[in-house]
Order: sequence, then structure tokens, then C-alpha cells
Amino acid sequence: MCDHYCGVEVRMRKALALQAELGPVFDVTLDCEDGAPVGGEAEHAAMAAELAASADNRYGRVGARVHPVDHPSFADDVATLVGRAGERLAYLMVPKPAGLADVERAVAEIDHRCRAAGLGRALPVHVLVETHGALREVGAIAAHPRIESISFGLMDFVSAHRGAIPQSAMGVEGQFQHPLVVRAKLEIAAACHAQGKVPSHCVVTEFKRAAALQEAATRACREFGYTRMWSIHPAQIRPIVDAFTPSAAEVDQAIEILQAAQAAHWAPIRHDDTLHDRASYRYFWQVLERAHRTSYTGGAQLPQEIVQAWFA
Repeated sequence: MCDHYCGVEVRMRKALALQAELGPVFDVTLDCEDGAPVGGEAEHAAMAAELAASADNRYGRVGARVHPVDHPSFADDVATLVGRAGERLAYLMVPKPAGLADVERAVAEIDHRCRAAGLGRALPVHVLVETHGALREVGAIAAHPRIESISFGLMDFVSAHRGAIPQSAMGVEGQFQHPLVVRAKLEIAAACHAQGKVPSHCVVTEFKRAAALQEAATRACREFGYTRMWSIHPAQIRPIVDAFTPSAAEVDQAIEILQAAQAAHWAPIRHDDTLHDRASYRYFWQVLERAHRTSYTGGAQLPQEIVQAWFA
């Protein structure tokens, strides 16, 4: 539920160390786009591949962002990362597609390199929507069978409007208020949920304002329907995970309802003067799934008997 981006080697290593400490409650994305110095793209991709393939990638939850599909380094990025670390990569992130055609082209290149490397699986592909064309075709992009997650690229999206959207819309408050930005966020989330894909919320750059970040992450989760969010500083990881983790009260309620439902053989039940049936049972099961996935942090811990009964 947290996707932590890092583009400099020392920060990449620190992120992997933090992941080893906290457990696989956040992914690490090694950035070969913005992280690579001009002229040093090949060396940067090789370094990222080495880290992804190393023992420091303890949980297999390390991905990489490559250059856009129309960049001269795109194919080389993919060849290096897949060829040297394909078995250990969790996903590849493709930025700045102009639309579905760019996504199809990127997926075709990734799959070609996977076949050449003899990978025995299809490598998940994530897409960063930050152009007008990609937003216009976001439903078709989400429907692509090789896409696992779609992220929103706030900064480039605002810049693509050539000054028509003010700079304040890139801030922690403005990005939840400007109508064009709100529209983009909602369309991405809706498209992902329609196809069973993961919508990933954009960055908050004010990393020293912990309360503001917490509020932004909570709004992204509770109001905008996102199930994942970007982090660009280690201090952002815990607040994001906390915001996306069900509360103890939500977990307790879900357990009570599902236990009663199971005892009733999944027929409708009454709980606290509220009727529940299989439609709401699915919701409460998803609450427990999220709590189980975030149990590494110590928050929203599930009782051991529940883990044994439903997750063992």
C-alpha cells in the first residue's frame, strides 16, 4: 500500500534496509528515470539491477521505473533490468505514456525481454498516468491484462496544462481541491476498480509536515478510493501505511460480523441493529485482508485464532 521511490544509490540501499526492518508493508521502486544522470543512464540501470538481484531484496518487493517508451534509454533499461534481475523484480513502472498505444508498445518490449531472459512468469507492469492522452484512455489502459497498477503523476499532469492550473494545485491541500486534478484522480481510481487493478496515489512533497501528509494519505484512501500511495522520503512511509491500515475498531467489527455470518452459513444477519448479507460480507473480508497484509507494522493486529482460522 506504499510505493517508496528512490533514485540515488545511497537512498536505495537505505530503503532496502528499512524494508528489511519493517517487513514487506511497502515496496521499493528503484528510479531509473529521474534518478539517472544524463549520460549515465546505462550505468544507473546496471546499478539498480544489481540491487534488485541482491540479497538486500529480502522479500522480492522491489521494482524499477524505466524511462518513457519514446526515450532512447527505454529499451536498454528494460533489457538490463530484466536480463540481470528479472526473477527478483516485483514490477516495472512505465512513465509518461501518451495513451494505450504507448502502453502496448512498452508491454511488448518487456515481454520480449522476459522471453529472451527465460523468465517463467509474466512480469507485472505499472503505468504512470501524467499526460492528457493517458488520462483520456485510462479505462482502456486499466483493462489491459498485463497492467497491475496505475499511478497518478501529479507534477507532470499539472505542468501539461501550460500554466492553466496554478502551482498551488501541486501542494498538499491544493491537489485535493482543484477540479481538474480531482477529476484526474477520480477517473484513475474508478478505472482501476472497474478492472480489479490497484490505483496508486501521487506524491506529497511536503515531507516534513507529518500531520499534513497523514491527512493527505487518509483522504486519498477514504475519499478518493486509492489503495496505494507513493512515498519519496523515508519519513513518509509509516504515516502512509498507518493511513491505509484499518483501525482496530474496524477490524473488531469485521471479525464480529464475519463470525456471525459464518455461523449463519452466510445467510443474512443482524448486527447492532443493521442488516448484513453477502454484499457487505465481501467488504468486511477485504478489511481483514488489509489488516493481515499490514500486520508487520504492529498495527491492526489480527487475533491469532483469526489468522489460524482464515489465513493459515
